[in-house]
Order: sequence, then structure tokens, then C-alpha cells
Amino acid sequence: MAENSIHPTAIVEPGAVLGEGVKIGPYSMVGANVSLGDGVELISHVVVAGRTTIGPRTRIFPFASIGHQPQDLKYQGEETTLSVGAECLIREGVTMNPGTAGGGFKTVVGDRCAFLANSHVGHDCIVGNNVIFSNNVMLAGHCNVGDFAIIGGGAAVIQFARVGAHSFVGGMSGLENDLIPYGMALGNRAYLSGLNIVGLQRRGFSRNDIHNLRRAYRLLFAAEGTLMERVEDVAAEFKEHPIVAEIVAFIRAGGKRSLCTPRDTSES
Repeated sequence: MAENSIHPTAIVEPGAVLGEGVKIGPYSMVGANVSLGDGVELISHVVVAGRTTIGPRTRIFPFASIGHQPQDLKYQGEETTLSVGAECLIREGVTMNPGTAGGGFKTVVGDRCAFLANSHVGHDCIVGNNVIFSNNVMLAGHCNVGDFAIIGGGAAVIQFARVGAHSFVGGMSGLENDLIPYGMALGNRAYLSGLNIVGLQRRGFSRNDIHNLRRAYRLLFAAEGTLMERVEDVAAEFKEHPIVAEIVAFIRAGGKRSLCTPRDTSES
């Protein structure tokens, strides 16, 4: 059994639950309703508050604020939660807020995510697995981010937006619409600039998968017909291709935001 290491200057409130091999560095604070999984490490000057669960082997760096009350003026002290998965990297100055009564009472972050310095996860967000936030990313409340998405430095995502799996948001972009899975958004305000081909190649998608995605993308954002007519055409033509079906399902599901589209659909 691995022993816990708690620095003499750290404060762990009675009621906090610590797994095995937890390391709590100098001047860190752990609240009474916090649960730290096996092997969690708080480097120093970390505050974990609220009803927060941190998964095994997650590392949190100095001056991160995890689990303090949401930045929502409607919040009235209701019991809400923040759950962070296993093997995440949370760098300096990161902030993560729990949920609210108006958003399902919970914020959830998946496994193996990386949140670089000063990035923010707002209340009621759902963040998938293997997601990367570069420095100073701002994720507003009620957002949903799919697995393997990457959001570049200084980018801002508006509340209630959906960021599809395997997508990429360029640095300094302002995303105010839903970004399809495998898509790439750039600019302020962000537009759909194509597919995240580099990300697809890095994650081992086959040439055939990428070829089918390119074909489907061109059809989805062509000039002819309405978007939903094109969605149905793509659904019929690519019904045997799961990754295209993922985009179709994303568009059909809809959300509270419009869809992020190319600047000039006639050139897509």
C-alpha cells in the first residue's frame, strides 16, 4: 500500500477522502467534500474545493482553483458537483467550476485530458476523454466537448456550444457555433475551415477514412439544396461509414447554437 504524503503547510479538511499514494504539496488546500483518487498529486498552492472528485493519477499544478462555486449569478448554493477523470494534467492557474441547478447539477471532465496554464472549464460543461486545452482557453458554461478535441491557445467557446470529437479550434478563435466532429474552426468569429486532417493522421485514421470524410464534407457544405437535404443525402450515401455517420448524428441532434459553417460554401 502506497503511503500518502501531505506537506506540513497543506490543509486537508476533515471529511476529505484520499486514495493511496496521494501527494499534497506545500500550501495546498483540500475541502471536506473532496475525493482524491489513488496517486493524485497536488504540486503546491493548489485549492480543491466543493463536491469535487479527482480521478487517479491526475496531477494539478500551482495556483489551480478546482471546484469553487460556479461563476453564474443565478447560483444559490445548491449542492452540485465537479468530476475530473484519471490521468489528467492540470497546469498552473487552471480553473474548473461545478455545475448549477440550471444545467444538470454537474460538470464532468474525462480521462487523460490536458489543461494548460490559465485555461478554464465553466459550469455544467461535459468534456470528453483525451481532450487538450492550450494556454488561456476559455470554455463557457454548458458546453460539450467531444473526445480528442484540441482547442488552441487563447480560444473562447461560447456557452451551450458543442465541439465535436477529433475537432480542432485554432488559437485565438472565438467559437460561437457548433463545430462538427473532425472539423477545424479558425478565426474570430470562427468559421469552419475544413477537416482536422493532421489530427486524423496523428491518431491513425486510414487513408480511406480520410478520403470518405473529405467526400462527405464537400457534399455537406456544397451550395445546392438546404443543409438538412444534404445531410440526408450524405447519410444515405455513407451509411456504411461510421465516422461519417458520427458527423450526421451530430448535425441531426442539434443544439442551442447554430452550426459552424465555411465562410463561402460555394468553395467547400
